[in-house]
Amino acid sequence: MKKILIYLLMLNALVGCSDDILDVQPQDRVSEDAVWGDENLIRAYHTSLYNGILHGFKIHMLSKATDEAYCAINWDIGIIPTGTLRADNVGGVADTHWTGGGGLYYWNTGYQYIRRINIFLDKMADPEIQVAEKEKLVAEAHFLRAYIHFLLMERFGDVPIVTQSYELGADHTFVRSTLEECVAFIESELTSAIPDLETRYAASDANFGRATRHAAQALLSRVLLYAASPLFNESGDQGKWQKAADAAEALLDAGYELHPDYTSLFNQPTGTANNELIFVRPFSSSPGSFHSAPMDNLNRRYGAYGGWWASNGPSQNLVDDYDMINGEPAFIYPNGEKTINPASGYNPQDPYANRDPRFDATVIHDGSTYHGDTFEMWVAPDGESWGFDSYRQSGDNPRSNYVLKKFMPDESVPLSWQQPYTNPWIIFRLGEIYLNYAEAKFELGDEATCREYLSKVRARVNMPPIPDSVTGEELRRRLYNERRIELAFEEHRYWDVRRWRIAESVENEPIYGMDIIRNPTTGDKTYSRIQLLARQFEEKMYLLPIDQNEVLRNEGIEQNPGY
Repeated sequence: MKKILIYLLMLNALVGCSDDILDVQPQDRVSEDAVWGDENLIRAYHTSLYNGILHGFKIHMLSKATDEAYCAINWDIGIIPTGTLRADNVGGVADTHWTGGGGLYYWNTGYQYIRRINIFLDKMADPEIQVAEKEKLVAEAHFLRAYIHFLLMERFGDVPIVTQSYELGADHTFVRSTLEECVAFIESELTSAIPDLETRYAASDANFGRATRHAAQALLSRVLLYAASPLFNESGDQGKWQKAADAAEALLDAGYELHPDYTSLFNQPTGTANNELIFVRPFSSSPGSFHSAPMDNLNRRYGAYGGWWASNGPSQNLVDDYDMINGEPAFIYPNGEKTINPASGYNPQDPYANRDPRFDATVIHDGSTYHGDTFEMWVAPDGESWGFDSYRQSGDNPRSNYVLKKFMPDESVPLSWQQPYTNPWIIFRLGEIYLNYAEAKFELGDEATCREYLSKVRARVNMPPIPDSVTGEELRRRLYNERRIELAFEEHRYWDVRRWRIAESVENEPIYGMDIIRNPTTGDKTYSRIQLLARQFEEKMYLLPIDQNEVLRNEGIEQNPGY
């Protein structure tokens, strides 16, 4: 492993700088001939291809572009909730932006890595190049090419399928393939790769994070689920839902189990045993190989930034959607009007009591205890005094009066900007597969199986099963909400509301926080929702725009409608 790291450093200029590196041979860099003539360099080049996989532990998490969080800024990723996204400012949400941009605009990075993968595959087609486990390396490259094409597809819809490593400056006009062609290509890539991949790696294995058969199957599950969804399946083709169900079903008996503890599922270091995880972006304590998500997202109590500019505080919108411990939703919507569910036991003046345990595992709220500290978000009636964690205390305390807890380390891990955090970014896990399967089965009319797999997910935290009496559109609502809760802050919500085609409703709802007023004499508190942000979503925003400069450079690339 140390040798591979050394070679990776040698290759840094080769794969980390401009894409014309392979067309020149500067004296201070590894030449093309040297790479393909040395097995260690070939393996290092191949390992570097995994850098094309995005992760969410950046300054701007994708949650800021959704109703999971209150985004307190109107620049960078703030252009999404404020509805000011355009083809000439989409670079503000690029993965290459210094904030990470929520990883949204991925066009440039995606095609750069596809080119590098194509170079690798072209070289490996040469029978004179011999390397151990060549077939597996090639299969992993096909997986990565499929994965990156999917990332592009979910962002832009129809995208060019690129399978050749064109020279820079080559006279070639790229055109957008249809969505059907993109899905078929990804499916073909994965099908051809699976036989030569390892079946799986345990989460404690040093190779965990490399492509496997099960990772490929999980990717196929997500791809086919998206392809079957209303955004990409306007005709409601039931055959697409059947393919999505079959893809998820293939992993149900593959040897995975739901991790017994929802909190430690997300906050343990890379290399920790965890039989729910299928594919992750791993981290290590080596320089440049760890992340700072806790310090980015915790509040000023720990010298942290609350999501930077306190812009990732969980929203009241999300908090309201956690069920009560008796299994009932806290709110119901008769005639479309939000009202307290009388069967739930929800008390608006004791709003955090008796909620789904995933609430306290995901959100720090007034009265929460974390790292031995009790959080105080209250303000006195006269506004002259407040709790230490109130937005009045620091601009790094979120105005929503909530702080992200999911992914945050337990008490054994120091909270410091000097601490290397290595918990992995989870890309595929069994919990998602259960939910994918439940959704596909629901759309196929098998509501009993839908309820069964929703209930399996809920059982991990001892939540009651979905009753048999929940059917039809009410079951759809519970299904959508279960994904919202189980997968919160894992970069699913942004895509889910779009592929379900409910974004014009959901994303035009204001973002709310919670005001907490504490009587200085009695200590009694009153709670009231407060609107923090009026959001704007238009039809065109179901897909991202392609940067205007890219459209101007390539006459074959048409802009997405409305931009």
